[in-house]
Amino acid sequence: MDRRGPLNRQMISISIMLATIMQTLDTTIANVALPHMQGSLSASQDQIAWVLTSYIVAAAIATPLTGWLCARFGQKEVFLVSVAGFTVASVLCGISDSLVTMVLARLLQGVFGASLVPLSQAVLLEINPREKQGSAMAVWGMGVMVGPILGPTLGGWLTDSYNWRWVFFINVPVGLMAFYGIWRFIDRLPGKKGNGFDWYGFTSLSLAIGALQMLLDRGEQNDWFGSLETWIELTLMTLGFGCFVIHSWYTDPDKAFLDLRLLKNRNYISGLFFIFIVGLVLFAVRAITPTLLQNLLGYPALMAGWVTAPTGLGTMFAMLVVGRLVDRVELRLLLAIGFSLTVFSLWQMSGYNLDIEPSDIVWPGVIQGVGIGLVFVPLSAATFATLDSGMRAQGTALYSLVRNIGSSIGISIVQTLLVRNTQVAHSSLAEHISRTNPALQSPSLIEQLHLHTQAGFMQLNQIVTRQAAMIAYVDDFWLMMVLTLMAMPLLVLMKQPTHPPSKTESAEAMVMD
Repeated sequence: MDRRGPLNRQMISISIMLATIMQTLDTTIANVALPHMQGSLSASQDQIAWVLTSYIVAAAIATPLTGWLCARFGQKEVFLVSVAGFTVASVLCGISDSLVTMVLARLLQGVFGASLVPLSQAVLLEINPREKQGSAMAVWGMGVMVGPILGPTLGGWLTDSYNWRWVFFINVPVGLMAFYGIWRFIDRLPGKKGNGFDWYGFTSLSLAIGALQMLLDRGEQNDWFGSLETWIELTLMTLGFGCFVIHSWYTDPDKAFLDLRLLKNRNYISGLFFIFIVGLVLFAVRAITPTLLQNLLGYPALMAGWVTAPTGLGTMFAMLVVGRLVDRVELRLLLAIGFSLTVFSLWQMSGYNLDIEPSDIVWPGVIQGVGIGLVFVPLSAATFATLDSGMRAQGTALYSLVRNIGSSIGISIVQTLLVRNTQVAHSSLAEHISRTNPALQSPSLIEQLHLHTQAGFMQLNQIVTRQAAMIAYVDDFWLMMVLTLMAMPLLVLMKQPTHPPSKTESAEAMVMD
């Protein structure tokens, strides 16, 4: 950032967080509107899934570009173009009248929105002195984590109250306010016009990331490795990643697309690992909870949104508190407490059954939200505490990319296991269902379920299917709990930042204050 004039830190924070929330909301807000889009755009269920796939793949490919774009054109310019492009793409999504135009508009949304989250993190780290970076990461974390959680609730309300197009039109006023704030309050920092572009590194990495996202997003409907498409995507991912690693290893770090010196920083590498776990656990659990509530428990979409919204409130509360504790309490202790609360909430969720009350959904969600909040802020602070300021743009882009890949992998795992474990549990339960089973000979049960008729046995099959699905959901919660527990001992790898700010940083802090 340009240090020649005083910074309005508050207005900068508000402006860039508007952009961040706008982008993170769109990762989930469109999900609940898909059935309505399907009818309006005359698309099949397989075709309408491209509305989500196109956005995810485009964002994943474009995210690593953030660091080079900032170095080449400047942070402010990239931020303004990203906000403007995302807002225009949102309008195009809202006015789309065919599947082709919708998918193209979502591709544009993904491309322009990819830089918003890493840029907002980099700017907040840039404008705040070291002693205030914990609070800054709390503000940033609220936008990143609360957006995807509240997205389905807001999307359901907009779709039910108006129509699915308002899921995209709502971005327009937010985007305009963010654009004005960034243009007005962020000073321009010129880019390095002489910095070349590593086309080979970008192309090979894009191929690997795009193939991985396609594999994860379409694997379940393609029956995973029973499909030729999956094998093609796996081959492309392996070739692309292999070529990228070899190329980056033998290329001058100042000319490579990804500076491998990032990976020599222990705190940064540890942070990448743990943000991968956070993405894997949090977004996987959030992805299957609405279907559990609506498909098994019969909750309306709006009600399902209301009982899951307190998770976001728990996250916000924890981040507000922990932002003030980052510089007073050892980061590894805060991380351990946060992961422990997450494990406890998942253990509670593993006790779900078909007779639970709304409060049984709300309280584990609140505890999980608090746990994630306690993890996210100190993790972000520790990850970048020892990273050189010149590498922050690239570092934050990679940080966001790893979190997104973690969430994609987590969602794919739980959804695949949900389908397969439901089938396994159904077969196991069905083995005990027969007319000769003494437990089914009760006259009251026979009369209640009409077991003397074919329709009665079909009704019994539906009951078994619901029970099998609940077992599969519980298995997913157990898996997420075990993965979190397994990651916790590795907290010892995270180094507590102890070195004081440099003279340059101290001078910058005085100017900003």
